[in-house]
Amino acid sequence: MSGGQRLVIADPEAMERFGARLAAELRAGDVVVLTGELGAGKTTFTRGLGAALGVRGTVTSPTFVLARTHPRESGAPLVHVDAYRLSDAAELDDLDIDFAGSIVVVEWGAGLIEHIVDEWLSITIERPTGAGASAPDDAAEADPDDAPVEPRAVTVEGTGERWADLGWVHAARD
Repeated sequence: MSGGQRLVIADPEAMERFGARLAAELRAGDVVVLTGELGAGKTTFTRGLGAALGVRGTVTSPTFVLARTHPRESGAPLVHVDAYRLSDAAELDDLDIDFAGSIVVVEWGAGLIEHIVDEWLSITIERPTGAGASAPDDAAEADPDDAPVEPRAVTVEGTGERWADLGWVHAARD
């Protein structure tokens, strides 16, 4: 892996802009692995990336379909994968994804993708824990829209020659 780059993403809109900035660097055959807790911003990042790529349709979490292909007017399609329920690389490989002809974003793919491709970009999104207002006594009635917006720490690391230069990350800082 190349030396990692760290940055702080202030809010969901900035996470989408970060995804859009990465989109300018991507081409067919590129693989991005997203790591982070539930609610960290993986799908928000991918939504911004997809919008900048000009994909057709809304980018949503592929949790229940495992992989969703988003075609584009021109260029390689975006394949958005949720590997959370996959137990090993063979199950990911069984999805029969065209890695060479697509831009592939794999949520929860760490520990799996390295058995399938030689080069990938790893983005780890860390969400603060224990920050913000305390949970109400009746958490079942809590409105997720009332949750505090908290910055995310993001680490970007590259594996392989394709991702040896991460200089573009500095340009993506808000």
